Amino acid sequence: MRQKRLVIVGATGMLGGLALRYALEHPAVGLVTSIGRRMLGTLSSKLREVLHEDFADCSPVADALTDQDAAVFCLGAYTGVVSDADLRKITVDYTVEFARVLRANSPIATFCFLSGGGADQTGRSRVAYARYKGEAERVLLTAGFPVVYCFRPAYIYPVEPRKEPTFGYRLLRAIYPAFRRLFPSQVIRSDELARAMVDLAVLGDRAGQGPVLENRDIRTFEFRRRLGS
Repeated sequence: MRQKRLVIVGATGMLGGLALRYALEHPAVGLVTSIGRRMLGTLSSKLREVLHEDFADCSPVADALTDQDAAVFCLGAYTGVVSDADLRKITVDYTVEFARVLRANSPIATFCFLSGGGADQTGRSRVAYARYKGEAERVLLTAGFPVVYCFRPAYIYPVEPRKEPTFGYRLLRAIYPAFRRLFPSQVIRSDELARAMVDLAVLGDRAGQGPVLENRDIRTFEFRRRLGS
């Protein structure tokens, strides 16, 4: 089987960094192109880094997005950390612009998008984050890609130490063991989510779960993957 060419956006973040690490070790991946605002400090013969500052215009990275087999898009922002205007710009505008340039240069690429639990494609949600993620999903699903996967994780548990962005995240991390036992369908480990995104990007889903994967769907996919089915 020909090894795949994979582009990752957001590799300096928690999830994107784990996706990058997993992709570099993945036997089905021959080349990983990371597009971001700063260097990663990762050495690998399979890695190509492209620095890009302004995701409101992705035309300058068109060459890097040519002949890609798949993309894992993890660029995002936390609610309460940026303004509402910036949240929409990062969540919707940056995603749509990147997708536009990728589609023009790699029309058969698979697109894996980090959405979020509660994403609302109708735009009626009172939660801004849900509306914006839903809007981005809606555009991606009609952008012309042959395959799009929208991942809607619930609480993502960081498997590596980090500075939590808000008090709510600090609280969730502190109560994670109990929360996982009481509400297993509402949590997922960051490494499990990253692996699922890369695996679906480069291998596809033989079970055909569909374009939108809720938290339970992601966990089910990872369970099947571990069993080798």
